[in-house]
Amino acid sequence: MDQYCILGRIGEGAHGIVFKAKHVETGEIVALKKVALRRLEDGIPNQALREIKALQEIEDNQHVVQLKAVFPHGAGFVLAFEFMLSDLAEVVRHAQRPLVQAQVKSYLQMLLKGVAFCHANNIVHRDLKPANLLISASGQLKIADFGLARVFSPDGSRLYTHQVATRWYRAPELLYGARQYDQGVDLWAVGCILGELLNGSPLFPGENDIEQLCCVLRILGTPSPQVWPEITELPDYNKISFKEQAPVPLEEVLPDASPQALDLLGQFLLYPPRQRISASQVWNEVSMTKELWRRARLEPHDAASAPRTVKCWKPLPMKHP
Repeated sequence: MDQYCILGRIGEGAHGIVFKAKHVETGEIVALKKVALRRLEDGIPNQALREIKALQEIEDNQHVVQLKAVFPHGAGFVLAFEFMLSDLAEVVRHAQRPLVQAQVKSYLQMLLKGVAFCHANNIVHRDLKPANLLISASGQLKIADFGLARVFSPDGSRLYTHQVATRWYRAPELLYGARQYDQGVDLWAVGCILGELLNGSPLFPGENDIEQLCCVLRILGTPSPQVWPEITELPDYNKISFKEQAPVPLEEVLPDASPQALDLLGQFLLYPPRQRISASQVWNEVSMTKELWRRARLEPHDAASAPRTVKCWKPLPMKHP
């Protein structure tokens, strides 16, 4: 730690405190995450190991936060990251109304590039949310906090915990207790993030796991084996039943969004994970046309219209669960 001068405290995560610091020799500003070990014999926490492994696998990508160094400190160790000024959650929270067309398109483009790169390297992030999308002083978006990330097993044989992803961005298969899943959980989260950018507030703000599923069902309707055949195989499918509800058209949920934006959103927010459009597919299709993001035109129909809200939702809690 002697090579760094602490400038202030940024925040605190599940496994450590994050500080803003300056390298004494180079003057470079970094973010230092201090991870303390409760007992030396316990070794490095699994989440910290996963974060290090994931970032080492996908280093040097412009849309993934860069891990600059790892070194021991006291009874723990320190991760040194490039310093980022803010995050997407703060940007949305401080916006007076939902973000304008150019901002949404820019943030979505960078998010898709980062997610596509992770998935191409068999990394499933498992906790995509606005608070984990860091924003630099120049407006560059980078994916951060790989503490829940895993190297994906292409054969689908590996079992994973379903207790991942912050609740508001948790895919339906996880809410139904799935132990085998893939990149689809990240794609659902991308859809939730896109919806939040368009709406100015979270699409599915559940206060607990059951309420979270209810929030999804209110919009997408009650899933059935006809629409989602694999649902009957999920561990918690028979543990709770819901009243039959028809899906609500997305144009009623987000009346100010363009048809093209709603079409893209609908391709992420699908019950069957394998049917969700991949990040690379969206990006490749868009990149092939000279009219950049023509498919995802996100300008509101009426610039003077009121901020986007959904009337039937409950007041949102102040903090993410």
